[in-house]
Amino acid sequence: MKEQKDKLLRLAQESAKLDPQYEKKMAEEGMSLEKEKWPEYDLPGNNDFGSDHYQLLDFGRGRRLERFGEFVLDRPCPAVERVLKAEPKLWDNASACFAEGDENEGRWFFPRQNLPDSWTVDFDRMRFELKLTPTGQVGVFPEQAENWAWIRGEGRGERGEKENNRLPASQGSASKLKVLNLFAYTGGSTLAAAAAGMEVTHVDAAKNVVEWARRNAELSGLADAPIRWICEDAWKFVKREIKRGNRYDAVILDPPSYGHGPKGEVWQLAKHLPMLLEQCAVLTADRCRFLLLTCHTPGYGADRLAELLESSFPIASAGSMTAKPLVLPDVRGREMPCGAAARWSA
Repeated sequence: MKEQKDKLLRLAQESAKLDPQYEKKMAEEGMSLEKEKWPEYDLPGNNDFGSDHYQLLDFGRGRRLERFGEFVLDRPCPAVERVLKAEPKLWDNASACFAEGDENEGRWFFPRQNLPDSWTVDFDRMRFELKLTPTGQVGVFPEQAENWAWIRGEGRGERGEKENNRLPASQGSASKLKVLNLFAYTGGSTLAAAAAGMEVTHVDAAKNVVEWARRNAELSGLADAPIRWICEDAWKFVKREIKRGNRYDAVILDPPSYGHGPKGEVWQLAKHLPMLLEQCAVLTADRCRFLLLTCHTPGYGADRLAELLESSFPIASAGSMTAKPLVLPDVRGREMPCGAAARWSA
């Protein structure tokens, strides 16, 4: 791993000349080229993953270049289609490149080496199994790291923002919090909540993804944590929970733009998200402690997500609401847009 890092650093230092268009743009904006040079010390990591586990190396022209552990991946990123790459030479070092195909699937190419079927990266106490999927995903969304840290803070009885004080003891302890995680994917938020002592119900429509999340729990030492693993359509599950009389203290949602349930149920964010949030408000009535809504859909920025929470959850008119874009800084400090988040705590 050290050899790979040294190679990346060497390539970066050799690439002293920037993309001419990027250099011109920097000069026009009055940015100092000297400050933009790569450091001669170890390259920083992103969002508490640590440089050994994750780095966003560069982005631009609709692509993102990331290092996950010892492997460098070149993947699509539509949000930066009109952004220039800062270090074009770095891209020659990719271990694998993803090319999009038809029907939301594509193919991985391996210009330098074949990759193992899976490998792992760590974030705090959590360990994630990674693998290359036909959709270009690898099993973790690094931009969610700040939300995982916020969830841990809620589990410790703290408000999500560091400057806020602890919640009153009368609002309960973390060990009693019941959290519903919808569209839970490979379980980053589930693991963060479980590690903080919460009881979690993890819901995703894909059976293989739920199994993947369970392996992440095992890798993270949380195999015996109080987590219910549910393969179900989110909308159907929430309605059934209401009928069963089950209630929750918190809800986490990261809905896709479009999707399908295990039995072919159709999900359209614009149509179904407001109704789902209203049902989640029923599940948390009179006991809601925190809410987290994230989204990568164009047109659903931070302010709109906050408005959805406030209009669906009457309790959200009080407490603390934070709405912000999700971004990932690369090793030069440039920020890559990665969707938006709205977080509320009592």
